[in-house]
Amino acid sequence: MDTSQYLSMFLEESMDNLQRLNEVLLQLEQEPEDVDKLNEIFRVAHTIKGMAATMGFNRMAELTHKMEDVLSEFRNGELKVTQKVVTVLFKCLDTLEKMVDNISNGEEEEIPVGDIIDKLEDISKNAMNSSEEISAKELQQEDKLNGEEEKASKDNREDSKIQLNEYDANVIKQALDKGYNALAITIMLSETTLLKSARSFLIFKSLEESGEIIKSIPGTEDLESENFDFEIQLVYITGSSKEDTKKILEDISEIDEIEITNVDANNIKDYYNDYRVEKLVEKVEVKAAQPQAKTKVSIENTQKKPAENHKKVHQSVRVDLERLDKFLNMVSELVINRTRLEQISSNYKLTELNETIEQVARTTNDLQDLVMKIRMLPLDTVFNRFPRMVRDLSVELDKEMELIIEGQDTELDRTVIDEIGEPLIHLIRNAADHGIESKEERISKGKDAVGKIRLIAYQEGTKAVIKVQDDGAGIDVEKVRAKAEKVGINTAGMSENDIKNLIFAQGFSTNETVTDISGRGVGMDVVKTKISALGGTVDTSSEQGEGSTFIIKLPLTLQIITALLVKVGEENLAISLNYIDSVIDYKEGDIKRTNNKEVIVYRGKVLPIIRVNKRLGLPKTNKDKVYIVIVNVGEKSAGLLVDSLQGQQDIVIKPLGKTLKQLKEYIGATILGDGFVTLILDVAAFV
Repeated sequence: MDTSQYLSMFLEESMDNLQRLNEVLLQLEQEPEDVDKLNEIFRVAHTIKGMAATMGFNRMAELTHKMEDVLSEFRNGELKVTQKVVTVLFKCLDTLEKMVDNISNGEEEEIPVGDIIDKLEDISKNAMNSSEEISAKELQQEDKLNGEEEKASKDNREDSKIQLNEYDANVIKQALDKGYNALAITIMLSETTLLKSARSFLIFKSLEESGEIIKSIPGTEDLESENFDFEIQLVYITGSSKEDTKKILEDISEIDEIEITNVDANNIKDYYNDYRVEKLVEKVEVKAAQPQAKTKVSIENTQKKPAENHKKVHQSVRVDLERLDKFLNMVSELVINRTRLEQISSNYKLTELNETIEQVARTTNDLQDLVMKIRMLPLDTVFNRFPRMVRDLSVELDKEMELIIEGQDTELDRTVIDEIGEPLIHLIRNAADHGIESKEERISKGKDAVGKIRLIAYQEGTKAVIKVQDDGAGIDVEKVRAKAEKVGINTAGMSENDIKNLIFAQGFSTNETVTDISGRGVGMDVVKTKISALGGTVDTSSEQGEGSTFIIKLPLTLQIITALLVKVGEENLAISLNYIDSVIDYKEGDIKRTNNKEVIVYRGKVLPIIRVNKRLGLPKTNKDKVYIVIVNVGEKSAGLLVDSLQGQQDIVIKPLGKTLKQLKEYIGATILGDGFVTLILDVAAFV
């Protein structure tokens, strides 16, 4: 066994548990008397401590243990849930998260925990000083109960001595003749142990440093697959004494009981061929009257049942993201080859192939949909970190605010999910700092004292829409205009909406003073850059005194899209259908000029015309008939002038690579059925 095989499981479970602690601790702060929440926090913290200790991350286990002491005092009623105490616990969680990140990244940097441990110990000390002492009577009752439990435990141990075969007995006899000690060891793991196999590995590793295990029940395979309860029985040959061996085991956490007896020439017969079948039969609830062969079968069946039940409960498996990426790449290649087959069939008019190709196309589409759905994750995996963040901002800014989340079940591709977190952090921090007013100011305006920040998500066609709304002060257009003029941006002729969108400009901030939260003018710039890189758009709408709304639109997936193939000059280009509103014929008389720019009036709106060949530096064609592709990017629309239409097709987006990475006019390339590479236009960059 090797602990590295458990590392990924440990990291994932730890992050899940830390996030759960954040959520429940936040709820407990709102409802301090909720005993269920308190018990859940205690259980999750205990789980993290046990897993950290199992994996050998002792500082992490120590910090969680101190945190557990404070939680224990909550549960015993010795300590009240206050904002101050909860803030210390949150700092503790943040430190644990950093530790997990360091482990994940393979960094050996030691995170200082002394200050936090001191604070946790101070809280515990104060709680202990204020609590009443346990009465002598209670202590006596406890000792009596413990004594009875220990006696019962010993009786059980005597009834379940490990069984040896002839080979084992001969090995022990030889070891005893050479002056070694043979020990029968029974270990009871704590019932809260999660990674039993990893814990048993540590036991074996520790013992084998000063001896050799010649027998174990359960066997190695059962230990690795966790196909056992909590009891491990060993026969151990060592040069160390019984006391030294016990000390080795006592240093390993999550062990409730240790029973060690010497196996010598006098009692070896008790272990060898003298295993009391009746006791074992009682233990597995099989009648003593049954034949021994049936008893053995019953025991095997009983051992397998927990594993079968376990399988029924967990209907999902964790899959490495790299494997999913490979799977998606293979499906992408299949899509390309399917397109090639369709083209060959069409070119050579091979009608007998049509039916088979249609069948392949249907199967490929199903496979494509399936792999996309497998990669999808709910936005809840991103949204669940924000309630804690808003709570901390509320304390830091001394404002009362509440986060309301809707539509967290909306699903996005894993690639998008990984990148969307940072822009949303900036938007929520912006809403808290710039949007929500102070309690006094809100009351004077006749608003609710508690500011509301809403995080809303929903699916709209092939896009996901995420909105960050606040009911704060809104964007002061004149303030933005004044700041723009100050930094050299000419706002003449700009609409109010265009001026509001200037807040996304690099280095632009209306805050005169720089704080930890805002003022450097980088946050909103990051939002715009990140969203554009994901093929999405971000817009803002705001009413002064009523609040602001930031609207993000993102593609549901970034790998396989349906595109319109067009020709510009002699070059084939692809435009994602997500952006296309319609295609109209180009007529010279429809083109107007305003402010020295070409525009067209379409459905009562004035739209700018973009000549794609001019923008890309391609030669102009002399074709009589050309087309205008009307595209929408957020609230903006434009017409792209192209020479001809080649039809629509499912295409696979391939990255351009490092050499062509700086070409902002394209989001990537694709391989068509004829084998030619075609560039995919970045419509958002054009508009």
